[in-house]
Amino acid sequence: MTGASIGVLIVDDSAVVRQHLAARLRQSGIEVIGAVAGPAFAMEHMSRVWPDVLVVDPGLGGQSFLRQVMALRPTPVVLCVSPSVDAAALTAGVTAVITKPDSGLKAFIDERSAEIVEAVRSAATNARRIPRPATPATTAASRVVVLGTSTGGTKALEIVLPALPRATPGMVIVQHMPENFTAAFAQRLNEMCQVHVTEAADGAEVLPGQVLVAPGGRHTELVRCGTGYRVRVFDGPPVNRHRPSVDVLFRSAARAAGASAIGVIMTGMGDDGARGLLEMRQAGAFTVAQDAATCVVHGMPHEAVQLGAVQREAPLTHIAEMIHRHG
Repeated sequence: MTGASIGVLIVDDSAVVRQHLAARLRQSGIEVIGAVAGPAFAMEHMSRVWPDVLVVDPGLGGQSFLRQVMALRPTPVVLCVSPSVDAAALTAGVTAVITKPDSGLKAFIDERSAEIVEAVRSAATNARRIPRPATPATTAASRVVVLGTSTGGTKALEIVLPALPRATPGMVIVQHMPENFTAAFAQRLNEMCQVHVTEAADGAEVLPGQVLVAPGGRHTELVRCGTGYRVRVFDGPPVNRHRPSVDVLFRSAARAAGASAIGVIMTGMGDDGARGLLEMRQAGAFTVAQDAATCVVHGMPHEAVQLGAVQREAPLTHIAEMIHRHG
């Protein structure tokens, strides 16, 4: 593996470390795909581009951060931490530990840059030695779930998503919601779930164990990327009076994933998503609708059933099980 083929994400709360370490790595022919101040910024960045190696001083929450990374997609880690940090507790994915001083950071990087570069190269070369789950998260998802909902959907998602195991295929959701509300909604869901939930960003990879929520005010569609998927987030006129539109997402899933997709339509007013779900079923996807008894408003599922787009109807509390069973 050559240096140019190694993508590194630096996670450190020191701007000096981020700036000077990135420069040294680039001088050595290693690609720095990002340099962020902490785990929360790192997870947001990795929802778009996943690194080959992490160079991390994780700070507060470091242990849970590394465990989350390893659960989603095992990745080699080079720790670059101060002497006060208990590096022994941060074992997930760690291939090397380099101790840095509390001051004089620029001089430290100048003096130890060769050691850090070698640690990064070694971590990337030996990445295959990291223990992998039986179904590796590093393999692009062959299955993908798309879900659309509207009125009553926020509460319905708070029942469905927490019931999903971490091993769930990558998922993209359209919940009819105004602009500037979806990021906070995704964050609230993330705190409740085993899967990682975040607002979708243009170009974000759809990965197992992750859920992308379409941002309010913009459309989101699924696109094929090699053997996996990414999302395209874009401006455009409302479809079925909505932006984002469930039909836009579902139709793109029919094109991009075909029989590898699972389509779910849940509680909501109107008919957005019904025609897109029909296209998914015609492309070979497995399709599910929430039943009338558990919907706040049965409009969207009803229209999909009437069109012949639905293979199975299920009560709200059974939808997570059906996604897991067919994923």
